Amino acid sequence: MTVEVNPEAIAPSSSAAQDRQAYLAHLLVQRPSMNGLDEVRDRALSIAQERGLPSHRDEDWRFTDLSALYQTSFTAPTSTALALQDIDAFILAEAPVRLVFVNGFFAPDLSATDNLPAGLSVSTLADVGNLVELGQQPGMTEVFTALNTASFADVALLRIAKNQVIEAPIHLLFLTTGDTPIITSPRGLVVAEANSAATLIEEYVAVKADSYFTNAVTEVCLGQNAQLHHHRIQREAKTAFHIGKTAVSQDRDSRYALTSLSLGGQMSRHNPMVVPTAGQTDTTLNGLTLAVDKQVADTHSDLSFTGPHCTAQQLHKCIVDDRARAVFNGKIFVPKLAQQTNASQLSRNLLLSTKARVDTKPQLEIIADDVKCAHGATVSQLDDEEVFYLQSRGLDHNSACDLLVEGFASEIIDQLPIAEQRQTLLNAVLSQIR
Repeated sequence: MTVEVNPEAIAPSSSAAQDRQAYLAHLLVQRPSMNGLDEVRDRALSIAQERGLPSHRDEDWRFTDLSALYQTSFTAPTSTALALQDIDAFILAEAPVRLVFVNGFFAPDLSATDNLPAGLSVSTLADVGNLVELGQQPGMTEVFTALNTASFADVALLRIAKNQVIEAPIHLLFLTTGDTPIITSPRGLVVAEANSAATLIEEYVAVKADSYFTNAVTEVCLGQNAQLHHHRIQREAKTAFHIGKTAVSQDRDSRYALTSLSLGGQMSRHNPMVVPTAGQTDTTLNGLTLAVDKQVADTHSDLSFTGPHCTAQQLHKCIVDDRARAVFNGKIFVPKLAQQTNASQLSRNLLLSTKARVDTKPQLEIIADDVKCAHGATVSQLDDEEVFYLQSRGLDHNSACDLLVEGFASEIIDQLPIAEQRQTLLNAVLSQIR
């Protein structure tokens, strides 16, 4: 059988692919001057060029419109000086250790690393030169992750020594500033050695910045019986673009808990990828996404077991208002080797307007036959009866709605370790839906 293909029918997609390739080349040209890690960077560069930028025809990106990103021309980041008072609103008194990066460059004058607790070392690329652990976590061949590896100007390295417990939270603050659209590539690497424990707050914010592109990657390597409470907060400028990867490996008996909040950016996406490399691990993935106006907020998570007797719990919530769109795609893979796994996954979504939209796809792929796994999804609006009940107790309509939204969001926000920050973020959620 002969099939005739109309050349005009395939020309638009071919042209679009060429446009994306040209845009990727433009982004790669914007890489800042870098020293060291040439082999790692060259490999990542080849991967990015081979894979190319995605379109809506790619299954993992079909609900996320990247056209606005591809139509924006970004320039290379520069090291920009800020005063301590410029970041006063983001300083956490309860986190005495603070690493600040401005436009991807380490800012020692804004950081607090003089009085480190025993067992914690912090460093940057200039301090360590070659990083053998860098780029060794899962998911490094994804195109935006490879783009980051080929482009990052500096790296935040946190190392928790064996048998050490760091009591106070560690604050990793990535700032973007400037008058022109720039692309930044923040990079973090956390190595928690055997029997260690720590709490990390990773935050992305803007200071006097408008349209920009943050392409972030954080790698986490947990040794045997290590424990990390990881809190990732994205509150970029409303006109910014944000794509982030959190890549985690867990050794035997380790415990990893991620609380992820996505509040900013006109288009944002977070890809948590967790791979327990042995059995008896515990993983908790909790997330809250707020999308208003015309925001597009996407979360694609991937948890793949490799050994038996593991546990995992995932809860992801979305609050969507106006004409915004939220996406959740969570995958849990249980192979034959992962017998007696106990895993649960729940996606809960709250729509506050008739034109808000959510695409949710909790996904379990189970090959093992001795497991206890469950998943589910709900999409709803505010309950009229609940609103009426609160009004009957003296609240006006708006206050009643705020209280219900607060209760929905607090389940995730309350997991943050610092009370003042919890209240700040809850106020940010409520202010955006009013």
